[in-house]
Amino acid sequence: MIKSQATVFVVEDEEPVRRSLERLMRAAGWKAETFATAYEFLERSPRSETGCVLLDVEMPEIGGPELHDRMLEREFTLPVVFLTGHGDVPTSVQAMKKGAVDFLLKPVDDQVLLDTIQRAVEQHAAEQARQRERQDIAERLERLSAREREVMGYVIQGRLNKQIAGDLGIAEKTVKVHRGRIMEKMGVRSAVVLAHLCDAIGGEGLYRSPPVRHPQSDQRPI
Repeated sequence: MIKSQATVFVVEDEEPVRRSLERLMRAAGWKAETFATAYEFLERSPRSETGCVLLDVEMPEIGGPELHDRMLEREFTLPVVFLTGHGDVPTSVQAMKKGAVDFLLKPVDDQVLLDTIQRAVEQHAAEQARQRERQDIAERLERLSAREREVMGYVIQGRLNKQIAGDLGIAEKTVKVHRGRIMEKMGVRSAVVLAHLCDAIGGEGLYRSPPVRHPQSDQRPI
């Protein structure tokens, strides 16, 4: 992750501290935006940017932990690093349980803070990459017909074309056609890679295989 592509959002009510943190972030190569209150940050509503939030605990009206809760409610994906001079064990434990990257006490060593910011940003960039991958896979799946999804379920199970034909009561050549279209639309060449893609997006529920039919099924091939 190139630092200039990420932003550190500093939410701190004390102006001298806020300005100092902004200078430190910029000197380290990060982009930085500062906010004196939680309301200012929520109004800005950063959702698509890569970065993290450096968040004070005690602030007027809405404190850091409450802001963190509101971020989670609004599905902000930005990771949070708490930095405070008024930390306590229960608050820090709750913050970490809710996904905070770290809970640092002032005064904190500059390098420790920067290393923590680096870790948070890398974590966010990785999660965004996974989300883009899941979205791409979901878009490919949308191209499949209902029958192709049905056949895909069997392909992922490792069933052979002849077995799938028997299970579905259709001609084997029809299965081959469906299988080829599935591979083309999903952009893969093997059932193993296809299964990996479905696992990446949470394969269960993307398709539903009907009960295996007996070979003597009286259904006519289609």
